[in-house]
Amino acid sequence: DKKRRYAEIVEIMTDNKEPMTAKEISVEMYKRGYTPTSERNFSSPRITELLKNGVLDVVGKKRCKFTGKTVSVYELRTLI
Repeated sequence: DKKRRYAEIVEIMTDNKEPMTAKEISVEMYKRGYTPTSERNFSSPRITELLKNGVLDVVGKKRCKFTGKTVSVYELRTLI
């Protein structure tokens, strides 16, 4: 269910307060029991949709601590 997954991602990012990578979000979803594994494919498609819908912003890049690759970092868009 996309709406449930959107809510889970927003909840995690609200709780974390810091920008996060797709893999970091996926790991947290797994820790909370939202997904059966920490595979980033559980979060990545929904993150792309949240970006298109203006809920998230890409705020930079960093080296992923799980893969060693340079990846995008996301945060919730602040509403003024």
